[in-house]
Amino acid sequence: MSTRAFHRGSTESGCVYPRVFGARGAVVAENYLAADAGLDVLKAGCNAVDAVVAASWVEGLVDPQMFTPGGEVPMLIKMIGQRTQVINGNTAAPAAATPEAYAQRGLERVPDRGILAAGVPAAPGALITALLRFGTSSFEEVVEAALHHARHGFPLHAGILDQERYGVRDCAAHFLKEWPASAQLYLPGGEAPTLPRMLKNPAYAQLLEYLIAAERTASGSRAMKLGAVYRAFYEGEPSAAIEQFSRARDGLLARADLERFATHVEEPAVLKFRGSEVYKCGPWNQGPVLLQALGILDTVDLQAFGHNSADYIHCVTEALNLAFADREQYYGDPRQVRVPLEELLSPHYAKIRAGLIDPSHTCAELRPGDPNAGKALLPESDRLGGRSWGAGTVHVSAIDKAGNMAAATPSGAWLRSNEVVAELGFPLGNRLMTFHLSPDRHPNVMAPLKRPRTTISPTLVTREGEPWLVFGSMGGDQQDQWQLQFFLNRAVFGLDLPAAIEAPKFSSEHFPASFGAFERYPRQLRIEPMRSDVFEALRAKGHELDIAAPWSEGFLLAIEAHRGSGLLEAGCDPRGSKTRMFAPATRVY
Repeated sequence: MSTRAFHRGSTESGCVYPRVFGARGAVVAENYLAADAGLDVLKAGCNAVDAVVAASWVEGLVDPQMFTPGGEVPMLIKMIGQRTQVINGNTAAPAAATPEAYAQRGLERVPDRGILAAGVPAAPGALITALLRFGTSSFEEVVEAALHHARHGFPLHAGILDQERYGVRDCAAHFLKEWPASAQLYLPGGEAPTLPRMLKNPAYAQLLEYLIAAERTASGSRAMKLGAVYRAFYEGEPSAAIEQFSRARDGLLARADLERFATHVEEPAVLKFRGSEVYKCGPWNQGPVLLQALGILDTVDLQAFGHNSADYIHCVTEALNLAFADREQYYGDPRQVRVPLEELLSPHYAKIRAGLIDPSHTCAELRPGDPNAGKALLPESDRLGGRSWGAGTVHVSAIDKAGNMAAATPSGAWLRSNEVVAELGFPLGNRLMTFHLSPDRHPNVMAPLKRPRTTISPTLVTREGEPWLVFGSMGGDQQDQWQLQFFLNRAVFGLDLPAAIEAPKFSSEHFPASFGAFERYPRQLRIEPMRSDVFEALRAKGHELDIAAPWSEGFLLAIEAHRGSGLLEAGCDPRGSKTRMFAPATRVY
């Protein structure tokens, strides 16, 4: 036996990424350049919101297969000594967008790409509003890194090129045939580049310079100057370029839609869970699903099952299936439809819904409840329901030394959603594809100016009112499933941050998807490799298992504030690099 080995014990239980701590600030992002930008802002004396805004503008440049400024950015923000608030960074449908408008074009559903799937770009408004309401920096200061990388170039990474379906290689043929502006930017010489390679985006740089000029030339207070930046995007040259792009393609999106667009600051949905307060965006977002599932699971002794045992996975899956059935039945834009959120999150409703879970067998039905009547099940005649994994999202979080917390989930307007608008350096989004065109009574049916129900869903958690966790992930319908498991890993089973992130994950496809034809696959459960006896027990309970590749379910980013030591811990998911989607990073100091 060698006497020169530095470690003889098993390494099977160790995490891929180490625990990392800082005393003055922490940032996590799906790209290291974005995390760097956020940390630089913190080091300059700015706060967590400034850091998240700075990182998000960089993400929109360096992760375009997942997010660009043509998309959306839901945000949760908790300033120290203040209540948690939501930035509704969701798009809105054009005034001309009606089911009839699509029917006249021979469409039975909203396309998943192209101009008819595009709503108003919401990301710029969300980021500027967050900066105005909660930040300390100027616009010019927070976009410094993004402007530098756009003007001088940034290193391409594997995700831009190789992500399945969404990367440049898989989109190249469509770019060359249909979308010349996208081909010009991402296919130099008509071919997908190889690594290592720098990429410049002059139009993105020019957009930022245009917005900086609006701030510089505006008179008055910081708030007035940031207001001028907001108006410059939604009422100035960018809105004119978007209208021209839309008209040339028989689109519904018009300059007037951008001019009337408003970014709302709202109250969050919240649930108390075992000494903590868990905050999510409202029901225009799927976030309350996590809260509903937590409410159901709070009635169960999860620790008695054992972590990732068959009984535990079954119970969590069934709780999620019940919560997602309610998402399909009730969630939508609360400015246009009534969503009984208070009733959905009530302890009584959680208890009666928990009573539907059969510990020995999964249910093949889609079972929404009746929160208005306080009943566990809605009559079958009143139920809505559908007949895969939604890509295209990043996440950014930050906590600063004062305890200010910000969690943002930028998403949409990815490379395959629409052609790049040549004047802006990014494509428009395709979030309207999540709307239904029928039946009329569906809460997420298309309507003028309506906000579509989104899957992009950050999470913020306090413990007895004090900062604790900010986290999020990519993954469409899976986002809140993976986030729920991460939170339970940490809050119930006591796993440390990297272990909670890296533990094997699973996701249900039992309920209607938010994308495509809204298919559902009853009892189907996608699960990363675990012990064979767990799989056998789940199959015996009726689950149809789809065994996923290792490291393909999760993509979590998280920051934890440790009250006792005052330290901040940051963690990212090795799944990002394992799947060649991201180059995720943590930054602490």
